[in-house]
Amino acid sequence: MQTFDTPVVDNHLHLDPDHGRGLEAVKDFARSGGTHLLVVNKPSWLLGHDVETGEDFRPVFETTIDVVREASELLDGTAWPVLGVHPGLVSKLVDDRGYDPAGARDLMCAGLDVAAEYVRAGDALALKSGRPHYDVTDAVWDASNAVLRHGLDLAADCDCALQLHTESTTDLSDVAEWADERDVPRERVVKHYAQGHLTGGTPSVMSDKDRLEEAAERGVPFLMETDFVDDPNRPGAVMGPKTVPRRVDWLLDEGHDTAVRNAHVETPALVYDIDTESTLDR
Repeated sequence: MQTFDTPVVDNHLHLDPDHGRGLEAVKDFARSGGTHLLVVNKPSWLLGHDVETGEDFRPVFETTIDVVREASELLDGTAWPVLGVHPGLVSKLVDDRGYDPAGARDLMCAGLDVAAEYVRAGDALALKSGRPHYDVTDAVWDASNAVLRHGLDLAADCDCALQLHTESTTDLSDVAEWADERDVPRERVVKHYAQGHLTGGTPSVMSDKDRLEEAAERGVPFLMETDFVDDPNRPGAVMGPKTVPRRVDWLLDEGHDTAVRNAHVETPALVYDIDTESTLDR
Protein backbone atom coordinates (compact mmCIF):
# COMPACT_ATOMS: atom_id res chain seq x y z
CA MET A 1 0.00 0.00 0.00
CA GLN A 2 1.40 3.37 -1.10
CA THR A 3 1.61 6.20 1.43
CA PHE A 4 2.75 9.81 1.15
CA ASP A 5 3.82 12.41 3.68
CA THR A 6 0.93 14.56 2.52
CA PRO A 7 -2.84 14.38 2.16
CA VAL A 8 -3.92 13.31 -1.33
CA VAL A 9 -7.27 14.73 -2.43
CA ASP A 10 -9.39 13.87 -5.47
CA ASN A 11 -11.61 16.93 -5.77
CA HIS A 12 -14.25 15.50 -8.11
CA LEU A 13 -15.33 11.93 -8.69
CA HIS A 14 -18.54 9.92 -8.59
CA LEU A 15 -19.49 6.75 -6.72
CA ASP A 16 -22.41 4.55 -7.66
CA PRO A 17 -22.91 1.87 -4.99
CA ASP A 18 -25.79 0.22 -6.86
CA HIS A 19 -24.61 0.10 -10.46
CA GLY A 20 -20.86 0.80 -10.37
CA ARG A 21 -17.77 -0.16 -8.39
CA GLY A 22 -18.74 1.98 -5.43
CA LEU A 23 -16.57 1.25 -2.41
CA GLU A 24 -14.20 -0.96 -4.44
CA ALA A 25 -13.12 2.20 -6.25
CA VAL A 26 -12.50 3.88 -2.89
CA LYS A 27 -10.31 0.94 -1.86
CA ASP A 28 -8.27 1.36 -5.05
CA PHE A 29 -7.84 5.05 -4.28
CA ALA A 30 -6.78 4.36 -0.69
CA ARG A 31 -4.36 1.55 -1.60
CA SER A 32 -2.69 3.92 -4.07
CA GLY A 33 -2.11 6.52 -1.35
CA GLY A 34 -5.27 8.61 -1.65
CA THR A 35 -6.64 10.04 1.57
CA HIS A 36 -9.51 12.46 0.88
CA LEU A 37 -12.39 12.52 -1.60
CA LEU A 38 -14.96 15.04 -2.71
CA VAL A 39 -17.75 12.88 -4.08
CA VAL A 40 -20.22 14.54 -6.43
CA ASN A 41 -23.64 12.96 -6.88
CA LYS A 42 -24.14 11.32 -10.24
CA PRO A 43 -26.71 12.89 -12.59
CA SER A 44 -30.21 12.03 -11.47
CA TRP A 45 -31.13 10.12 -14.62
CA LEU A 46 -28.06 7.87 -14.31
CA LEU A 47 -29.27 6.81 -10.87
CA GLY A 48 -32.68 5.96 -12.32
CA HIS A 49 -34.66 8.99 -11.13
CA ASP A 50 -36.97 10.91 -13.48
CA VAL A 51 -37.32 14.06 -11.41
CA GLU A 52 -40.48 16.15 -11.50
CA THR A 53 -40.11 18.20 -8.31
CA GLY A 54 -37.25 19.40 -6.16
CA GLU A 55 -38.05 16.68 -3.65
CA ASP A 56 -37.39 14.05 -6.30
CA PHE A 57 -33.70 14.90 -6.07
CA ARG A 58 -33.56 13.90 -2.42
CA PRO A 59 -32.89 10.16 -2.99
CA VAL A 60 -30.13 11.11 -5.45
CA PHE A 61 -28.43 13.18 -2.77
CA GLU A 62 -28.98 10.66 0.00
CA THR A 63 -27.42 7.90 -2.10
CA THR A 64 -24.27 10.01 -2.29
CA ILE A 65 -24.31 10.95 1.39
CA ASP A 66 -24.65 7.29 2.38
CA VAL A 67 -21.80 6.06 0.19
CA VAL A 68 -19.60 8.95 1.36
CA ARG A 69 -20.16 7.93 4.97
CA GLU A 70 -18.98 4.40 4.13
CA ALA A 71 -16.08 5.69 2.04
CA SER A 72 -14.75 7.73 4.95
CA GLU A 73 -14.37 4.53 6.96
CA LEU A 74 -12.00 3.17 4.29
CA LEU A 75 -9.77 6.25 4.09
CA ASP A 76 -6.95 7.55 6.23
CA GLY A 77 -8.62 10.91 5.69
CA THR A 78 -12.22 11.88 4.98
CA ALA A 79 -14.76 11.94 2.15
CA TRP A 80 -17.24 14.77 1.70
CA PRO A 81 -20.39 14.99 -0.45
CA VAL A 82 -20.82 17.71 -3.08
CA LEU A 83 -24.45 17.93 -4.12
CA GLY A 84 -26.25 19.59 -6.98
CA VAL A 85 -27.92 19.34 -10.35
CA HIS A 86 -25.99 18.35 -13.46
CA PRO A 87 -26.42 21.02 -16.15
CA GLY A 88 -27.05 18.35 -18.77
CA LEU A 89 -30.42 17.73 -17.16
CA VAL A 90 -31.75 20.74 -19.04
CA SER A 91 -31.47 18.83 -22.32
CA LYS A 92 -33.06 15.71 -20.85
CA LEU A 93 -36.00 17.81 -19.76
CA VAL A 94 -36.36 19.94 -22.88
CA ASP A 95 -35.45 17.46 -25.61
CA ASP A 96 -36.74 14.21 -24.14
CA ARG A 97 -39.53 15.15 -21.76
CA GLY A 98 -41.21 18.15 -23.36
CA TYR A 99 -40.32 20.85 -20.84
CA ASP A 100 -39.87 24.39 -22.02
CA PRO A 101 -36.60 26.04 -20.95
CA ALA A 102 -38.28 28.06 -18.21
CA GLY A 103 -39.88 24.97 -16.72
CA ALA A 104 -36.57 23.11 -16.84
CA ARG A 105 -34.89 26.06 -15.16
CA ASP A 106 -37.41 26.10 -12.33
CA LEU A 107 -37.13 22.36 -11.69
CA MET A 108 -33.33 22.49 -11.65
CA CYS A 109 -33.36 25.46 -9.27
CA ALA A 110 -35.72 23.53 -7.01
CA GLY A 111 -33.25 20.64 -6.98
CA LEU A 112 -30.46 23.01 -5.99
CA ASP A 113 -32.65 24.33 -3.18
CA VAL A 114 -32.88 20.81 -1.77
CA ALA A 115 -29.11 20.31 -2.14
CA ALA A 116 -28.56 23.51 -0.18
CA GLU A 117 -30.60 22.09 2.70
CA TYR A 118 -27.95 19.40 3.16
CA VAL A 119 -25.13 21.95 3.08
CA ARG A 120 -26.84 24.09 5.71
CA ALA A 121 -27.34 21.00 7.89
CA GLY A 122 -23.65 20.10 7.63
CA ASP A 123 -24.36 16.92 5.64
CA ALA A 124 -22.65 18.17 2.47
CA LEU A 125 -19.60 20.32 1.88
CA ALA A 126 -20.43 22.24 -1.28
CA LEU A 127 -22.85 22.66 -4.17
CA LYS A 128 -22.57 21.74 -7.84
CA SER A 129 -24.16 23.46 -10.85
CA GLY A 130 -23.05 24.76 -14.23
CA ARG A 131 -24.15 25.10 -17.84
CA PRO A 132 -23.97 22.83 -20.89
CA HIS A 133 -20.60 22.09 -22.45
CA TYR A 134 -22.24 21.51 -25.85
CA ASP A 135 -24.24 23.69 -28.26
CA VAL A 136 -27.77 24.57 -27.16
CA THR A 137 -30.40 27.10 -28.17
CA ASP A 138 -30.23 30.63 -26.82
CA ALA A 139 -33.28 29.94 -24.66
CA VAL A 140 -31.68 26.87 -23.09
CA TRP A 141 -28.39 28.74 -22.59
CA ASP A 142 -30.19 31.59 -20.84
CA ALA A 143 -32.13 29.16 -18.65
CA SER A 144 -28.91 27.34 -17.77
CA ASN A 145 -27.17 30.55 -16.78
CA ALA A 146 -30.15 31.40 -14.59
CA VAL A 147 -29.71 28.06 -12.83
CA LEU A 148 -25.99 28.74 -12.40
CA ARG A 149 -26.70 32.16 -10.90
CA HIS A 150 -29.20 30.55 -8.52
CA GLY A 151 -26.41 28.19 -7.49
CA LEU A 152 -24.29 31.23 -6.67
CA ASP A 153 -27.18 32.70 -4.66
CA LEU A 154 -27.30 29.51 -2.63
CA ALA A 155 -23.51 29.37 -2.25
CA ALA A 156 -23.66 32.88 -0.79
CA ASP A 157 -26.47 31.90 1.56
CA CYS A 158 -24.75 28.66 2.64
CA ASP A 159 -21.26 30.19 2.78
CA CYS A 160 -19.89 27.37 0.65
CA ALA A 161 -18.12 26.70 -2.61
CA LEU A 162 -19.83 25.98 -5.91
CA GLN A 163 -18.34 23.42 -8.27
CA LEU A 164 -19.17 24.10 -11.91
CA HIS A 165 -19.52 21.86 -14.95
CA THR A 166 -19.21 24.22 -17.93
CA GLU A 167 -18.04 24.54 -21.49
CA SER A 168 -14.34 23.98 -22.15
CA THR A 169 -12.75 27.33 -21.36
CA THR A 170 -9.96 28.96 -19.41
CA ASP A 171 -11.98 32.14 -18.82
CA LEU A 172 -15.01 32.27 -16.52
CA SER A 173 -14.91 36.03 -16.04
CA ASP A 174 -18.66 36.31 -16.51
CA VAL A 175 -19.31 33.83 -13.71
CA ALA A 176 -16.72 35.54 -11.51
CA GLU A 177 -18.57 38.83 -11.95
CA TRP A 178 -21.82 37.17 -10.93
CA ALA A 179 -20.02 35.79 -7.88
CA ASP A 180 -18.76 39.29 -7.03
CA GLU A 181 -22.32 40.60 -7.16
CA ARG A 182 -23.31 38.03 -4.55
CA ASP A 183 -20.21 38.40 -2.36
CA VAL A 184 -19.11 34.85 -3.16
CA PRO A 185 -15.29 34.82 -3.11
CA ARG A 186 -13.99 34.03 -6.58
CA GLU A 187 -11.78 31.25 -5.26
CA ARG A 188 -14.96 29.43 -4.21
CA VAL A 189 -16.05 29.22 -7.85
CA VAL A 190 -14.45 25.91 -8.85
CA LYS A 191 -14.31 24.79 -12.47
CA HIS A 192 -14.36 21.02 -12.65
CA TYR A 193 -12.56 19.33 -15.58
CA ALA A 194 -10.27 22.35 -15.83
CA GLN A 195 -7.09 22.90 -17.76
CA GLY A 196 -3.88 24.06 -16.08
CA HIS A 197 -5.01 27.65 -15.62
CA LEU A 198 -8.25 29.56 -15.22
CA THR A 199 -9.35 33.18 -15.11
CA GLY A 200 -12.34 33.73 -12.87
CA GLY A 201 -12.16 30.95 -10.30
CA THR A 202 -10.20 27.97 -9.03
CA PRO A 203 -9.31 25.26 -11.53
CA SER A 204 -9.97 21.65 -10.55
CA VAL A 205 -7.38 20.29 -12.92
CA MET A 206 -7.90 17.02 -14.76
CA SER A 207 -4.94 14.93 -13.73
CA ASP A 208 -3.05 14.47 -16.95
CA LYS A 209 0.60 15.41 -16.81
CA ASP A 210 0.55 18.36 -19.19
CA ARG A 211 -2.26 20.14 -17.37
CA LEU A 212 -0.73 19.45 -13.97
CA GLU A 213 2.69 20.64 -15.02
CA GLU A 214 1.22 23.94 -16.19
CA ALA A 215 -0.71 24.35 -12.93
CA ALA A 216 2.36 23.49 -10.87
CA GLU A 217 4.55 25.97 -12.69
CA ARG A 218 2.02 28.82 -12.43
CA GLY A 219 1.98 28.52 -8.65
CA VAL A 220 -1.61 29.72 -8.20
CA PRO A 221 -4.31 27.82 -6.26
CA PHE A 222 -5.49 24.65 -7.97
CA LEU A 223 -7.05 21.28 -7.16
CA MET A 224 -6.68 17.84 -8.74
CA GLU A 225 -9.42 15.51 -9.93
CA THR A 226 -10.25 12.46 -12.01
CA ASP A 227 -13.99 12.85 -12.70
CA PHE A 228 -14.17 9.07 -12.24
CA VAL A 229 -17.70 8.29 -13.46
CA ASP A 230 -18.18 4.82 -11.87
CA ASP A 231 -20.21 3.54 -14.80
CA PRO A 232 -19.71 -0.13 -15.81
CA ASN A 233 -20.98 0.73 -19.30
CA ARG A 234 -18.14 3.24 -19.73
CA PRO A 235 -15.14 1.42 -18.23
CA GLY A 236 -12.51 3.56 -19.99
CA ALA A 237 -14.26 6.90 -19.56
CA VAL A 238 -12.29 9.75 -18.01
CA MET A 239 -9.78 8.65 -15.34
CA GLY A 240 -9.65 5.85 -12.80
CA PRO A 241 -9.60 6.29 -9.01
CA LYS A 242 -5.86 5.51 -8.75
CA THR A 243 -4.90 8.44 -10.96
CA VAL A 244 -4.58 11.31 -8.48
CA PRO A 245 -2.26 9.39 -6.12
CA ARG A 246 -0.15 8.30 -9.07
CA ARG A 247 0.08 11.88 -10.33
CA VAL A 248 1.05 13.07 -6.85
CA ASP A 249 3.86 10.54 -6.90
CA TRP A 250 4.95 11.85 -10.30
CA LEU A 251 4.77 15.51 -9.18
CA LEU A 252 6.93 14.74 -6.17
CA ASP A 253 9.46 12.91 -8.35
CA GLU A 254 9.56 15.98 -10.60
CA GLY A 255 10.36 18.21 -7.62
CA HIS A 256 6.94 19.86 -7.41
CA ASP A 257 6.58 19.50 -3.64
CA THR A 258 5.21 23.05 -3.32
CA ALA A 259 2.55 22.36 -5.93
CA VAL A 260 1.47 19.19 -4.14
CA ARG A 261 1.01 21.13 -0.92
CA ASN A 262 -0.85 23.81 -2.86
CA ALA A 263 -3.32 21.35 -4.38
CA HIS A 264 -3.86 19.07 -1.40
CA VAL A 265 -3.54 21.31 1.67
CA GLU A 266 -3.63 25.02 0.89
CA THR A 267 -6.27 25.18 -1.83
CA PRO A 268 -8.75 22.86 -0.08
CA ALA A 269 -8.46 25.14 2.95
CA LEU A 270 -8.92 28.25 0.81
CA VAL A 271 -11.88 26.96 -1.19
CA TYR A 272 -13.75 24.68 1.22
CA ASP A 273 -12.38 25.69 4.64
CA ILE A 274 -11.28 22.10 5.27
CA ASP A 275 -8.08 20.99 6.98
CA THR A 276 -6.79 17.96 5.13
CA GLU A 277 -3.84 17.57 7.51
CA SER A 278 -5.78 17.48 10.77
CA THR A 279 -8.26 15.01 9.25
CA LEU A 280 -5.43 12.66 8.26
CA ASP A 281 -5.23 9.66 10.60
CA ARG A 282 -1.98 7.75 10.23
